[in-house]
Amino acid sequence: MNLAININPDVMSHADITALAGEDIHVYSEDFSIFYREKEAIRKANLAIPAGKVTAIIGPSGCGKSTYLRAVNRMNDLIPGCRAMGKLYFDGEDVYSPLVDPVLLRKRVGMVFQKPNPFPKSIFDNIAYGPRINNGIKNKSQLLAVVEKSLRDSGLWEEVKDRMNENALSLSGGQQQRLCIARALAVEPEILLMDEPTSALDPKATSRIEELIGELRGKYTIIIVTHNMQQAARVSDYTAFFYEGELIEFSSTIQLFTKPKIKKTEEYITGRFG
Repeated sequence: MNLAININPDVMSHADITALAGEDIHVYSEDFSIFYREKEAIRKANLAIPAGKVTAIIGPSGCGKSTYLRAVNRMNDLIPGCRAMGKLYFDGEDVYSPLVDPVLLRKRVGMVFQKPNPFPKSIFDNIAYGPRINNGIKNKSQLLAVVEKSLRDSGLWEEVKDRMNENALSLSGGQQQRLCIARALAVEPEILLMDEPTSALDPKATSRIEELIGELRGKYTIIIVTHNMQQAARVSDYTAFFYEGELIEFSSTIQLFTKPKIKKTEEYITGRFG
């Protein structure tokens, strides 16, 4: 195995280790828990996320999948009474170490939310905002190059290249979501977190976002939370199934959806509950 960090085999099942053979591991949690005051939202999750691949997190509402996602860039810190226990590593460094600056962490971990949330600014300024503030880029030609690259990477450039001064809110819902993806990519993150990015979109826009995820595979490590199991099967290389705060099963997506090893997983993906 080619691991970027040392995985403790005592806390990962044999199936997990086998599934990840040959992969570099970008994010790894060991006995990781999240509490909202006294409520345990995530219970001792042991999960390894491979670099450059798409990992889907599935499970019924309230199972902890979005909580786990937001833990990677410490967005949960913004919730009063939220605390973490255990270890969550990013490139071998404990995310929750007191030595880690959450602001610097979030520059390396981009995030796209459930509903498109463009700034009420021009299309150009939406993309240029991060490079100006986070990367200190002031030169106009450099900003133009970053904006164009980000829009090309998000598949939006050809649609908006002649509309850069228009308000981003004038775009369609699907275009706004791709703009938000471009905005996240503009600061050159290593990981892209996507929290149900198509749940507010129509089927055509959803299909375009799924195509985009495929195009970004290999360039970024992508973790996507989705309530849509068909979507997880279409876009991801690996899938983690959470239920009531526990990681029930993790495997390659093909393995999990065709031959799950845990009965609870089989019951969920066959629609017996959820």
